[in-house]
Amino acid sequence: MRFLMAAALVVALLGSMDDAAAQAPAAGRASASQAAAPKAVVELFTSQGCSSCPAADELLGRLAQRDDIIALSFSVDVWDYLGWHDTLASPKFTERQRTYARNRGNGSVYTPQAVINGMVDVNGANESEISRAIEKTSKAIAPMAVPIHLTQEDGKLVIEADAAASGTQPKDATLWLAAIARSVDVNIQRGENQGRTVTYNNVVRELIPIGMWNGKHMTVRLPRDSFMRPGTERCAVLLQQGKAGPIVGAALLARF
Repeated sequence: MRFLMAAALVVALLGSMDDAAAQAPAAGRASASQAAAPKAVVELFTSQGCSSCPAADELLGRLAQRDDIIALSFSVDVWDYLGWHDTLASPKFTERQRTYARNRGNGSVYTPQAVINGMVDVNGANESEISRAIEKTSKAIAPMAVPIHLTQEDGKLVIEADAAASGTQPKDATLWLAAIARSVDVNIQRGENQGRTVTYNNVVRELIPIGMWNGKHMTVRLPRDSFMRPGTERCAVLLQQGKAGPIVGAALLARF
């Protein structure tokens, strides 16, 4: 019920988007925002019931410390039937992983799976594959990259997505907001990882669409209580073409 109410509030707030910020000097917005520079996005689909995943979870923790990457952990429930129900998993994240597979056309769904910039998937425990995928997809996205600015204002999150670069033909994109727990330790008591305590970093606990971008500058203001969950202290915003296409803009607010 809480999240139904939150979703309704988001919809209501979208009607009050403020385009006045579009008149502000770009340099002024950049100096007041966090994570305005383009960043690569690594989404790790992981499971507490997967014996191959702890190595990937550890790697994601290292990637999360880099300034040029937004590393996000999405726990999925595909292995719950093996005897251990993932305490962080959401069916919505499982569906996001499957939507990526359908969008790529290869139907490939596994754990640990890392999706890079919404474009390609690689083994989430293979750092060299992730690095190569980041380099390749970041170059492909660069001409259509959209700066995203996150600031705090009177208990509200202010999200600004810049206009498309001059001379480009922008595609409609969804603005996604993720509520994130910085770090969660889980003592796994059954299944393939029985007896292990695994640390999960940048754990996405809620992912909601908050608006559609059509190439023009847009601003969204959201009260903290409309999307943050107990145990979450940071948030990220992704600007993603289509339902599961390239992520052309992203920003992370390390504490909110």
